[in-house]
Amino acid sequence: MAGSSSVTPILKDELDIVIATVRNLDFLEKWRPFFQHYHLIIVQDGDPSKTIKVPEGFDYELYNRDDINRILGPKASCISFKDSACRCFGFMVSKKKYVYTIDDDCFVAKDPSGKEMNAVEQHIQNLLSPSTPFLFNTLYDPYRDGTDFVRGYPFSLREGVPTAVSHGLWLNIPDYDAPTQLVKPLERNNRFVDAVMTVPKGTLFPMCGMNLGFNRELIGPAMYLGLMGDGQPIGRYDDMWAGWCTKVICDHLGYGVKTGLPYVWHTKASSPFANLKKEYKGIYWQEELIPFFQAVTLPKECTTVKKCYLELSKQVRAKLGKVDEYFNKLADAMITWIQAWDELNPSKGEAGHLN
Repeated sequence: MAGSSSVTPILKDELDIVIATVRNLDFLEKWRPFFQHYHLIIVQDGDPSKTIKVPEGFDYELYNRDDINRILGPKASCISFKDSACRCFGFMVSKKKYVYTIDDDCFVAKDPSGKEMNAVEQHIQNLLSPSTPFLFNTLYDPYRDGTDFVRGYPFSLREGVPTAVSHGLWLNIPDYDAPTQLVKPLERNNRFVDAVMTVPKGTLFPMCGMNLGFNRELIGPAMYLGLMGDGQPIGRYDDMWAGWCTKVICDHLGYGVKTGLPYVWHTKASSPFANLKKEYKGIYWQEELIPFFQAVTLPKECTTVKKCYLELSKQVRAKLGKVDEYFNKLADAMITWIQAWDELNPSKGEAGHLN
């Protein structure tokens, strides 16, 4: 399942690859065998007058800050600036069922046999197979080749639920916060674990956006990366914010989240000192954020992702606004995000069901 590219790429016309960047995209050359058949949406962060070079032979559209302001008008305020959180604009303008997003310092990883891993293909396989959030299968993902449900797993639960998110991992540079980077500057992740598993219902996880696939039709409106970066008191919590929001909504609507394969090779460790400045408030606030999300309940009337997300924004304002004024601003941005999503996707984003 983690092997090389198929002759005919899976879901060639149903998936967009979203990349946020401030630099030339030379890294795409390494991904050419796996990415060249898919449409790319590139979100250029920083100075919009700078020209970003994309290698020839890729089908892509590129948006800079001027484009975002032009397309969204006043609602562009919900899209972060000078932060990788701006990538969620690509999620909004995509018209495909599936999205894969990757950081521009990630390269093709190899499995222990030396075979290159096709990250897109593995994410698609994760998303096309069901999840099992209601009971943990000790052989991990029972839908992969060579495995099944173990003895004692109720047959009534073996159909599983639709998979909304496929969270991939990274070899080489781990996804650490600044304090951990500082005390373990030379640590590298060399452990290849050949496993995919469903994150259980009621369990949160720290979602990393550097190697992430999701079903845009099922969960797209919840994939908002918040207000981060320029003008905001926090950075580097964008993907985690989206992960916490998405997970509680998936739990409510009966969708699944998988984590594990595929790996990418993460090459560049960002500065722990720069990261500490961005993360400082988040490290403090997460002690309040995790209990908040663990306690969130959504009413039965919230039958779609957008209804869930708007309800979540109310609870963010009511309960986290006391932690810091920033969360009132974030709650406003969450509403603006949904309004902007509606403008660009008037008939999309209403998927949802309750188990």
